[in-house]
Amino acid sequence: MSIEADLEYSRTSKRVKAIKPSGIRKFFDLLSGMEGAISLGVGEPDYTTPWHIREAAIFALEHGRTMYTSNSGTPELRREIAAYLNRIHELDYDWKSEILVTVGVSEALDLATRAILDPGDEVIVPDPCYVSYASCITLAGGVPVSVPTYEDQSFEINPMDVARYITPKTKAILLGFPANPTGAVMPANKLSEIAILAERHNLIVISDEIYNRLTYGVTVPSFASMPGMKERTVLLNGVSKCYSMTGWRIGYAAGPQEIIAAMTKIHQYSMLCASSMGQAAAMEALKNGEEDIQAMVEDYNRRRMVMVSGFNSLGLSCFDPRGAFYAFPSVKSTGLSSDEFAERLLKEEKVAAVPGTAFGEQGEGYLRCCYATSMSQIEEALERIKRFLSRL
Repeated sequence: MSIEADLEYSRTSKRVKAIKPSGIRKFFDLLSGMEGAISLGVGEPDYTTPWHIREAAIFALEHGRTMYTSNSGTPELRREIAAYLNRIHELDYDWKSEILVTVGVSEALDLATRAILDPGDEVIVPDPCYVSYASCITLAGGVPVSVPTYEDQSFEINPMDVARYITPKTKAILLGFPANPTGAVMPANKLSEIAILAERHNLIVISDEIYNRLTYGVTVPSFASMPGMKERTVLLNGVSKCYSMTGWRIGYAAGPQEIIAAMTKIHQYSMLCASSMGQAAAMEALKNGEEDIQAMVEDYNRRRMVMVSGFNSLGLSCFDPRGAFYAFPSVKSTGLSSDEFAERLLKEEKVAAVPGTAFGEQGEGYLRCCYATSMSQIEEALERIKRFLSRL
């Protein structure tokens, strides 16, 4: 080995080498600077944060509330989070010891995996799933174990399959429903079966519920509300998606005191605390933002129906998503791989979508398309995709 190669090897950790660059970012890099392009790839609302929420942050700024807060978050926000979880899910959390405010849900996920995992511990995750799941587990020293989900089973994770993947090394199950990238939701009866497995095998469940309020015709329970699961669940949520506050970077975790204390210990040595102004805005969102959620959900539902029916009419069979704001059409009928289809569609028709392989092996043959964009953009994108398909 040359001196240069030896230096390169020694300067980066094996854990970092083990994770792949984000498949989503690759397509945003290609999109950058492309005139007239339509992006169906951005996983964030196209709404501006509602004025009353922005005004709460402005008020905090005007009154000089710009200092550090408690590591755990302001008492006012933690009280509001506890009240919200009680109001929406009938969950009773102690705001002083069982709730932590984080810099987005991404940090909450990172803290949760680092707080509970020892080297070699296994964590079961659905496949496909959000791009950060496996990477966070790996960076925490754990081993992600993917359980395949299938379109003909509504992309729900099958409890019987979960049972087959549990080993003596399994420490946790990581669930993200409603799901990114598929839009799948989990019915209560299947969540109950997973709860039985968690209790039987003494497992922790990390439940990413960031899309929990963005559902269409269904109600998705919090996993922590399953019988006996509150003490086994680390509930992750935030204000990014349902209040259109992605850039504010305010998330939270709720869970057993022991785990929240461990997460807080890591948090205070890394992020220290979330933005004080962002916390003021988040408190207003949770307290007075119900009408905003309902308006957005109604609009997303209209866009969802147009996009899903559009893909189906083009011969790209599309699973009917019941949550989040993503469609996951199949491109298998074209004979192209997900990456080939996405790259050619971007270069030839200037429509950006994320190949399903960015979310796991089971994503091959699919695209993730976000309908949190204007109706006119969705309709124009479908026209361009139709034109692209006509040339194949």
